[in-house]
Amino acid sequence: MKIALLEPFFTGSHQRWAEGYQQSSQHDVDIFSLPGRHWKWRMHGGAVSLAKQYNQSAFNADFILATDMLDLSVFLALTKNKTSGVPVGIYFHENQLTYPWSTSDPDVKLKRDNHYAFINYTSALAADRIFFNSQYHLDSFVNSLPNFLNQFPDFHESENIELIKNKSQVLYLGMDLKKIITQTEYLEKLNIDTDNNAVTILWNHRWEYDKQPDLFFESLFRLKEESVAFKLIVLGESFHKAPAVFAKAKEKLREEIIHFGFTESKNKYQELLYQADLLPVTGIQDFFGGSVVEAIYCGCSLLLPNRLAYPEHIPSELHDTYFYETDTEFYSRLKSAVLKINQVRSSNYLQTHVAKYDWETQALLYDQTFTDLCSKE
Repeated sequence: MKIALLEPFFTGSHQRWAEGYQQSSQHDVDIFSLPGRHWKWRMHGGAVSLAKQYNQSAFNADFILATDMLDLSVFLALTKNKTSGVPVGIYFHENQLTYPWSTSDPDVKLKRDNHYAFINYTSALAADRIFFNSQYHLDSFVNSLPNFLNQFPDFHESENIELIKNKSQVLYLGMDLKKIITQTEYLEKLNIDTDNNAVTILWNHRWEYDKQPDLFFESLFRLKEESVAFKLIVLGESFHKAPAVFAKAKEKLREEIIHFGFTESKNKYQELLYQADLLPVTGIQDFFGGSVVEAIYCGCSLLLPNRLAYPEHIPSELHDTYFYETDTEFYSRLKSAVLKINQVRSSNYLQTHVAKYDWETQALLYDQTFTDLCSKE
């Protein structure tokens, strides 16, 4: 089967996902993409540019898989001579309906943010099948549609909510987990003793407001003020202007820092994950949480908020061990974990639980899902 994968924002996790599926699929997957920048313009104009790419190509797809940054209805209108009758799916990495927009973004005050959410909504209507990267993501999108549509003056077409729900399903994010070096390989390569007397805390997310870095770093400042010893590894990409707390942390926690900043090297990134003991997460947005899954796979212990997609990555019988409910509880649990270093380092190893997200398993599920969809059309 020939699959056209349409990705208007071809960078970071979106690029890794697209290339990972292309390399792991038994089908012939051709990627049509645009550089991953100017995300708002990609949602407006990306469909026009990708339609031009597709129309000028010799590729005739049996199945089209778009992602959420594409205005799918525009793409299909502009490619109708080649795409008429071809089954179409859309994969939601994120969505602009339930994504927590920054309060400093002028589009929020002007209500222009609704337009990007509306593109997601009409794209979902245009697709034959809608795929979400977690059950949380699917539920949050569908459950937010009534309030979203009811804000408009009339013709809410509320029956479309059930239509969208009925053609939605979960396809978890595929990842290259088994390409990560093993802990034994890491220790043999570096020949270092990780049995030090301080817990090493990890941040491996984007440097953005929706990950709540202020809560994370202010908690570390408080630990230091209370003379609680720890080490710190800060990873992750920084786009545009990073929250000011990162610069403050780099100075205030300079004695605790092992590494601070983005690393291009995959091996270096993986080695730093293995060096970390504890991943405390403070985010208010994660539709899947790839960085959390990577840390789990590398043996980090966890302190997670009981929200978003995180509960799907942990066996239910361990939720009390790894989840917190409030910011106040977050600090008390964090301090307790840092003080109980031996308990943290001997915590349950969850690698086998998240190994299901590796492309070795997920590509087979994707391939069969898309084959079944095409056979029904």
